[in-house]
Amino acid sequence: MSASGGTKAIIAALSANLAIAAAKFVAAYFTGSSSMLAEGIHSVADSGNQVLLLIGGKRSQRASTREHPFGYGRERYFYAFVVAVVLFTIGAAFSLYEGVSKIVSPHEVESPIWAFAVLIFAIIAESFSFRTAIKESNPLRGSQSWVAFIRRSKSPELPVILLEDLGALLGLVFALFGVTMAVVTGNGVWDGVGTLMIGLLLAVIAIVLAIETKSLLVGEGASPEVLDRICAALESAPEVDRVIHMRTMHLGPEELLVAAKIAVAHDDTAADVARGIDEAERRIREVVPIARVIYLEPDLDRSRTSTK
Repeated sequence: MSASGGTKAIIAALSANLAIAAAKFVAAYFTGSSSMLAEGIHSVADSGNQVLLLIGGKRSQRASTREHPFGYGRERYFYAFVVAVVLFTIGAAFSLYEGVSKIVSPHEVESPIWAFAVLIFAIIAESFSFRTAIKESNPLRGSQSWVAFIRRSKSPELPVILLEDLGALLGLVFALFGVTMAVVTGNGVWDGVGTLMIGLLLAVIAIVLAIETKSLLVGEGASPEVLDRICAALESAPEVDRVIHMRTMHLGPEELLVAAKIAVAHDDTAADVARGIDEAERRIREVVPIARVIYLEPDLDRSRTSTK
């Protein structure tokens, strides 16, 4: 669900951004507005982001190899991190530079009707893209707040698209503010102020995405709710007395590694232990289907006689 939903949201955002970028550059040419130019670069950066996310999704589907025995699922995290660090940073740096330059050397906005028409068109198009991202995210978000969803989601595409679209809408509002104030007051400094606001917005989004995707790239375990389900599934197996300790790590958004040491009865035979492990694995996969790689180590429960 998350993979297909993420792809649909990416394609919707890519289609909108390509059309919007072309319109913004046309408006920037006719108006000489730095806000419009910054927004055009913003849309190009967003389009590049979405292409990278599609590449990451495609490459993550490759089969495992001897060099990469756990597959390539985390490629999606890598490309999401590249989106955050490189393209957003470039967009933010360019906008900040343009904003400062325009404030230092302002000039009036020419043919403002072009800017207003394109900004209104862009706001409508971005709203449809944002609506698609929200719609595709809701089944995965459940009862979580949007902040919690972005922080805890193991699928990087939807949080990236959500923040991109939100940033794009806010950036358009900033550009509209800058152009409007420049036209009303006749002072081109306001155009630079709008551009500067866009740059600061992109920098904030870049920082948030970099922090979240870095955590996924380094390796995150399952959520507390998933850990509870796995533990309950293990301890419900007749041959398992209790879970001594357990470690989990996401190999990708839809692939979880589970490693646990389980206590078994001291008089169980090897055949009993083998059957118990098979049953425990079946129960884990039943309650957590993404638990695709499971390693269980049987041991005796020494907690009563010593500290382990």
